[in-house]
Amino acid sequence: MVIVHREIYREIPPKVEYSLTPFGETLKPIINLMRDWGDMYGNEVLMKRKISENK
Repeated sequence: MVIVHREIYREIPPKVEYSLTPFGETLKPIINLMRDWGDMYGNEVLMKRKISENK
């Protein structure tokens, strides 16, 4: 099963476009949930990482 479709255009300069296939579209709800999690906890994770690196 293919998640991402790659369209190659034979031009100069070279051009490539990427898009989700219908199968890839089924991942959008999961990706959106991961984005929401990052919005909620991302700063906390970064702060704890900085604290850990400074030990």
